[in-house]
Amino acid sequence: MSRSSKAGDGGFSPVTMIVVLLVGVVALAGLGVLSAYAPELRSGNDGGGHALSRSSTGFGGLPSLLRGVGVPVVLNRGALTEASDESLLILTPSAQTKPEQIDDIEHYGATLVVLPKWTSVPDADRPGWVRTLGVQPPSMALAALPDDLRKDLKLMERKGQATVALRGPNGVPFGKPIQVENLRTLGGPDWIPMVVDDQGRAVLAMHRELRTYVLADPDLVSTAALKTLNGATTAVGLIDLVRAADAPVVFDLTLHGFQRTRNMLRLMLEPPLVGMTLALVALAAFAGFQAAVRFGPAREKGRVIALGKRGLADNTAGLVRLARREHRMAAPYALLVRAAVARAIGAPRNLDEAALDAFLDRVGRTTGATETYTALAEQARAAKSPADLMRVAGALHRWNQELTRARQ
Repeated sequence: MSRSSKAGDGGFSPVTMIVVLLVGVVALAGLGVLSAYAPELRSGNDGGGHALSRSSTGFGGLPSLLRGVGVPVVLNRGALTEASDESLLILTPSAQTKPEQIDDIEHYGATLVVLPKWTSVPDADRPGWVRTLGVQPPSMALAALPDDLRKDLKLMERKGQATVALRGPNGVPFGKPIQVENLRTLGGPDWIPMVVDDQGRAVLAMHRELRTYVLADPDLVSTAALKTLNGATTAVGLIDLVRAADAPVVFDLTLHGFQRTRNMLRLMLEPPLVGMTLALVALAAFAGFQAAVRFGPAREKGRVIALGKRGLADNTAGLVRLARREHRMAAPYALLVRAAVARAIGAPRNLDEAALDAFLDRVGRTTGATETYTALAEQARAAKSPADLMRVAGALHRWNQELTRARQ
């Protein structure tokens, strides 16, 4: 039982294959780009205590508020540059932050460290939200500070929720009255109070020797503090107090694992190496085009050893060439040409080799041949290279034509 089908039945059309190939290439390229920039594409709204978190204990609302009042804001993911030394750097360490991480940050401008306060866990029902489990012990909150900042620094806590009216050290009211739960204050011999509570305890202090400020209670600038107008006004006032006029505010994200990494894939997608990447893509596309489009029908694979006289001759010639004995063929070829010419001109058959050579030389002089056979045979026996063989073969062919007048 036989069956037949039309050409192309059961396969894919060229257009379909091209579309599938293009979709695959674009998808693979997109995956590579997303992999290279994955750390920066993360929203960061994980409930942590940093400027990308919009949870109640995070600080995601503060950059938006500062931008809204005209303050330049930068969310920093890498090493700081010299241009940022005039800016205010805000660090929001967590209980897991190590002191050496803060020590490794090089910044010669003003620095504000917001101490951690709450112990929280992510809310499983609402992504980006957290559930607070309680306040951290003061020792845990101070553990992230380097030794030169933590020395003789004490952190105190006022139990319960209270409405606090902040003021400056000179007694001038600062900001608006706000409600704070378990307000924390700090003090130490090396610290100068900048903002105090209604009991005269510092909530914001500056180190006497270092240009570093420490905010004891994060609830004064966290997202939860910005839910009221008084809280937002107080938060902006605290930032303006430690920020130089018109200076930008830089929020550090490296302490929470959002640093910008440099990998080979990302380097290939950015100047100056992006030019090389585009060149490689173009070469790959051209190679794929050449592989897909044939310049003529496909050549069928032949036998390794060909059959017939031609195959035998080719193989014999290959063996002679491999042995480098081509010049040895000159003398036998001269004998073959002599026999062909003698037969063509009707030379007597009873002549020996010397007599036949003499006969052919006489005929050649009679017909006006360029050279005699005797001279050509001597040249054939003296051949030393393939070039000599070709030269003698050409001369013998010309001598053949002159004697036979192409009568063969």
